[in-house]
Amino acid sequence: MKIPGAIIAGTNSGCGKTTVSAGLMAALVNRGVIVQPYKVGPDYIDPMFHSFVTGRYSRNLDSWLLDESTVVHLYRKNAAGCDVALIEGVMGLYDGFGGNSLAGSTAHISRILHCPVILVMNAEGMSLSAAAMLKGFMDFKGGADIRGVILNRVDSRGLYLMMKEIIEDNTGVHVLGYLPASDGYTLPERHLGLVPGGELSGLKDKLGRLAASIEKTVDLELLLKIAQDAGESGQAGLDIRLEKPQGKARIAVAFDHAFNFYYRDNLELLEMLGAELVYFSPLEDGRLPEGIDGVYFGGGYPEVFARELSENLSMREDVRSKLSKGLPAYAECGGLMYLCRDLKDMHGNSYEMAGVLPAHSEMTPSLQRFGYVNVNVLEDCILGESGFTTRAHGFHYSVVKTDGGQEQPDISYCYEVLKQKGSGETSRWKDGLKLGHTLAGYSHIHFWSNPQLAVKFVENCMKNREGECGYER
Repeated sequence: MKIPGAIIAGTNSGCGKTTVSAGLMAALVNRGVIVQPYKVGPDYIDPMFHSFVTGRYSRNLDSWLLDESTVVHLYRKNAAGCDVALIEGVMGLYDGFGGNSLAGSTAHISRILHCPVILVMNAEGMSLSAAAMLKGFMDFKGGADIRGVILNRVDSRGLYLMMKEIIEDNTGVHVLGYLPASDGYTLPERHLGLVPGGELSGLKDKLGRLAASIEKTVDLELLLKIAQDAGESGQAGLDIRLEKPQGKARIAVAFDHAFNFYYRDNLELLEMLGAELVYFSPLEDGRLPEGIDGVYFGGGYPEVFARELSENLSMREDVRSKLSKGLPAYAECGGLMYLCRDLKDMHGNSYEMAGVLPAHSEMTPSLQRFGYVNVNVLEDCILGESGFTTRAHGFHYSVVKTDGGQEQPDISYCYEVLKQKGSGETSRWKDGLKLGHTLAGYSHIHFWSNPQLAVKFVENCMKNREGECGYER
């Protein structure tokens, strides 16, 4: 299957690939082009910008979390009905899992999908060296299919034309255009990355200025021509033979400014398996939705909205009451923090949370866990039986500590998390707090890494409907 597409990669983090990617998407949409956006890696925030710009859900393509056939399947499945697929890369072109491995990198995704690369380069302080850098990226580890370059932070058209001639003469790669340095369309950042699009006032105007600049300085026709030259998108794709549970489960999904870190493909997989998803806001709603069989709390920024979450007493009490009585719940990262007794923010202020778990969360000034991990499940839980494994990703600044003593003897850690270090050593720690039918951990799981996790979650929510979990609907 051949899909017109291109990967917008970068030489390194911070070179401007998110700004360029969002601008290209906006400029093409303004021309009436239907753009399907994707993001390489486990990122949640960049896809929010993509979705805002294009009106289509952006999807994650991660060749470490997912096997190659699954990457191909999700790429093909989600490209239906689009004119062109644009894939924003992660970090630098060859950066991914780490060490000498290409797994999880933008270059690896390019090879899997046979998709051409447009490389974004920060042109500040360079002239001839830009060609040398590009040659290195073209030749490294068997090479990458780099078909074009976009120069970022170029001060003048005269400088751009000089650099265009240097690069094309020395590499044969087309320079599609440039983006001038400007604070008028630079996207701001927060401690976990770029600020979610829904929180930016004037985002539409900012993206409008960015698209207008791209229209003037980038050859969009050449970009589309390169995208048309994409090859067949990898292997035949995934032969989906998931055994769909019998029946229907109604699952509430926390979704608002505080909780919005979800892989869209996770949610759609739950729906494929017979779940009816009902969205609610722990910030604004007074209670959980009626008639639910389970709850899914994703990650996000509960620490930013801690006061508002704490002040919503009726929601906190409803969550605590129903989960304590056996309503199945799965929570990741920010969701874990919300289910604790309290949350201490960056300024030392403490706020009461739902209080489902006898634990406390606290923000720290430095990143606590970051990167790809393997998760071994040590005991039965709502995602499956003891002994199953999955790959996951961690990224958080907070720590969670359980209460001491015997007040809640049934709480346990049911994950063993393993992270490979650059030295070849492996670090290990516990995650996945389990209490009754609640499971909450820092590890972000892509259900397509092991679809049986989603199957078991839906099945266990259905058991609740049948009265096996002890909670009366």
